[in-house]
Amino acid sequence: MSFGSHEPAAAPGPPHDVDVSRPSAARVYDHMLGGKDNFEVDREAARKILDVAPEMADVALENRRWLVRVVQYMIRQGIAQFIDLGSGLPTQDNVHEVAQRERPDARVVYVDRDPMVLSHARALLGSPDLTAYVHADIRDVAGVFESPEVGRLIDPSRPVGLLAVAVFHFIADEDDPAGLARRYFERLPGGSMVAISAWPSDDLSEDLRQRVRENFTNVPSPLHPRPRAKIAELFDGLKIVEPGLVSVSDWPTPGQAPPSPVRTFGGVAHVPDTAAVDR
Repeated sequence: MSFGSHEPAAAPGPPHDVDVSRPSAARVYDHMLGGKDNFEVDREAARKILDVAPEMADVALENRRWLVRVVQYMIRQGIAQFIDLGSGLPTQDNVHEVAQRERPDARVVYVDRDPMVLSHARALLGSPDLTAYVHADIRDVAGVFESPEVGRLIDPSRPVGLLAVAVFHFIADEDDPAGLARRYFERLPGGSMVAISAWPSDDLSEDLRQRVRENFTNVPSPLHPRPRAKIAELFDGLKIVEPGLVSVSDWPTPGQAPPSPVRTFGGVAHVPDTAAVDR
């Protein structure tokens, strides 16, 4: 045994139920944001995408910056509780961090089905009195709203900020994305707000389409980019705020960022009183 040197401890392996043989959308996104909670299979998938669309790294960053602006906007509109669907791996400027900087009593419930997200969330979330994590598939609307975590932190009589950031392009057509969005809206009290962003098919070159098919078809969360008009249908029944459904870099002020050949469209909308249902 040598006492003159120190060998660093080996990095912990992934949780036992995490599949590291296939890329994960959450981990690929984490890599594009400069995070460390990813594996070689995720980095390889990201490289193949960035080879033909290097601007995708900027798209991921812009989407995250948009999330920060949206949370700040909702807080200033009087929203003090949030449900973040498909939250992904914890990174810088998580929803609870942004919200609680503006309003220390803000409450946040994260929802994701990735077991690695669960593992990290348990370790990194803030006060359990103000933040919680629901391990659930977002297609299970009842399961989300009837979870103990939502029951504990979310007051159904007060407005909620529902965040679905870069998540609906992982919902297949057969799962009826617009219908799924509507089922969430029907659970929200009047005065709530909804933010949705999604990756459109309008901007995809054939090379990029092929890389997406190669890397995100036979995975737990395959990509389903759609035309902008289909993304707009996710807001049916809501009153979208200006400037409407736009590139996230143009929200809330168009023209602040240079145009990009690949965009994510996002929008924020009000839930009218008539959208609420008896719970």
